[in-house]
Amino acid sequence: MHLFDNPAFDDHEAVHHVFDKTSGLRAIIAIHSTALGPAAGGCRRWHYGSEAEALNDVLRLSRGMSYKNALAGLPFGGGKCVVLCEPGETKSAEVFQALGAAVDSLGGRYITGEDVGVSTRDMAQVGTRTKFVSGLPHVNGAVGGDPSPWTALGVALGMEAAARRKLGAGSLEGLRVAVQGVGHVGFHLCRLLAERGARLVVSDLNADNLRRTVQQFGARAVPPEAILFQDVEILAPCALGAVLNARTIPGLKCRVVAGSANNQLETAPDAMRLHERGILFAPDYVINSGGVICIAREYLGGCTRQRLADEVHRIPQRLTAIFDESARTGRPASVVADEMAEMVLHSRSPADSSSSVQSGGMLNSAA
Repeated sequence: MHLFDNPAFDDHEAVHHVFDKTSGLRAIIAIHSTALGPAAGGCRRWHYGSEAEALNDVLRLSRGMSYKNALAGLPFGGGKCVVLCEPGETKSAEVFQALGAAVDSLGGRYITGEDVGVSTRDMAQVGTRTKFVSGLPHVNGAVGGDPSPWTALGVALGMEAAARRKLGAGSLEGLRVAVQGVGHVGFHLCRLLAERGARLVVSDLNADNLRRTVQQFGARAVPPEAILFQDVEILAPCALGAVLNARTIPGLKCRVVAGSANNQLETAPDAMRLHERGILFAPDYVINSGGVICIAREYLGGCTRQRLADEVHRIPQRLTAIFDESARTGRPASVVADEMAEMVLHSRSPADSSSSVQSGGMLNSAA
């Protein structure tokens, strides 16, 4: 399938296929929009069944970043990078250095960071070849580093807002929550949920991740194929996307979906499928924006941890506004969120931020 015929193509500004023979780097960088500033979004390292599958993923993810940054009030557009790898392939510093050179060649139109399969150490290698990178190792307690704890915090806060709206619950105490995927974000989320008294059901393809979560938080483990269909109040997809679709939605027993995974809906009609079943869906790019807020504030510099925490704590307010409009109009929450994001993108100014950044801005250490 050609790029322009791909259903995930959404008037993307640019799509770059990157190959470096020396290191073996194979990557795709998609820039969806620079209407609000340079395209910002993480780098995902993953084994895809085909190049077409990788292209579809990076197109969907980069569009989601445009919407995520817009509704988070950040002065960035949306972009994403996927690095293709084979099963069991060992990471190499050379691959990420080559990626840094590729990012740098774009002249600041794209700012990268870490995502699935990528660490702060990998970003440090990217940073040897470009300044257009964030998610670097902590320096003297500065804001930045691994963004997953901030993503998890935003999801936990957003989950509380969704529980208030749908369940009339004043807290998560005693609520049953099924968490699909307990890697970086999922593990931090389970810690926050356990502290709030939630009863956890978890699954993960990685046995070590699963064992650690069960031991530390008293969670009950179930097979990966069963996690979506647990009898729980809240389902939290925290692995890969497209898990909510025409095949899975009819079997859901939850009343709320609130998780960190990107692109949880496989297709646009899946939003209405959830809505018609009376399941409240917290749009993923709204509830999981804590990580990109951290990445942005690290890149821009001059941010304290308290200011970062204050920004992440505004996520429930955004979700509540979306839920209010959804209830008023009878439309799915994700449809409402998309329309809000489009309004911000078309206005060409961040939703609730007056700050700006030049595409060539230097990486600064936060105060």
